[in-house]
Amino acid sequence: MPETKSPNDHYQQQNPPKEEYPSLLSHLTSPRSRKQLGLFFAGAGFFTLSTLITRRSLVRRYKASIPSFYQPSTRPNANVDGAMEAFQALNIATINVASAAMMVTGGALWAMDISSMDDLRRKVRGGLGVDGTGRSEQDAEEEFEEWLATVLARKDDKERKIDDRKGKGKDSRDRDQEASR
Repeated sequence: MPETKSPNDHYQQQNPPKEEYPSLLSHLTSPRSRKQLGLFFAGAGFFTLSTLITRRSLVRRYKASIPSFYQPSTRPNANVDGAMEAFQALNIATINVASAAMMVTGGALWAMDISSMDDLRRKVRGGLGVDGTGRSEQDAEEEFEEWLATVLARKDDKERKIDDRKGKGKDSRDRDQEASR
């Protein structure tokens, strides 16, 4: 029995389907990804340097605590400057935390595919419902203004009730406001 060919068979043979997803290597080496990973690798390098500084400081303090050859072991080294050691510890801890935060921030920006402030703004506004959900920025601002007006009106009502309870009437409150102007 002869095989029947459909008109699409010829097209499928000439144009095989392309990969839907690019390879991981091409994704990592794209200019956008390199820009995003730049902050991560800068943080990783900074973290490595801060780790080396911390290690050097700890080794230096350990060597200073070892007694000399002819020094009695019952008397430890007494040259301790508490304020300077605390200052150095604070500096080292700050460097370590800043470098770790830089590395985590770079990794998070790469994972969320954010490479510029415009990307970040788009993601945040999309999460807030300003863009992409039919609401414009103007609508969001108007909604915020209405909310703020209601909050301030409630605050004024509470102040009036408190003033009325204290026996301070509207006339005296108006005079106080005019005096303060």
